[in-house]
Amino acid sequence: MSENIEVGLVLSAINLQSKIQKRIGGALSVHGIGLSDYLVLNQLYTAPSQKIRRSDLAEQVGLSPSGVTRLLNPMEKMGLVKKQENPRDARVSLVALTAAGTKIYEEAHVSFKHASAALLKPLDTKELNELCNLINKIK
Repeated sequence: MSENIEVGLVLSAINLQSKIQKRIGGALSVHGIGLSDYLVLNQLYTAPSQKIRRSDLAEQVGLSPSGVTRLLNPMEKMGLVKKQENPRDARVSLVALTAAGTKIYEEAHVSFKHASAALLKPLDTKELNELCNLINKIK
């Protein structure tokens, strides 16, 4: 693959990321959250017991530990998440989803699905599967 194709592809991916953030973020804003908040809520919603170690959460949403702390502080003030101590290890802090966080996530997830479908509407099912397979090859 020539360097120009690789550079162009990465630039196209960055442009797509910007479109995703604008469109999905706009759809989520009616729920009072942004895309990063949604990603945190999604990880917590799908985690066993709806709680996760803060360090694991940071890794899963692609943030540094301090970045996830800065993101969680306003979410905690909004009542979406809460800090919990780990009964097995006091050095490890957990983040748990609250009832309010669950409600907001479930409502926002509907908007997320609709916005995702609208964004990807130009692609048919075969193209969506191909794109998914190609993206998953990149590690």
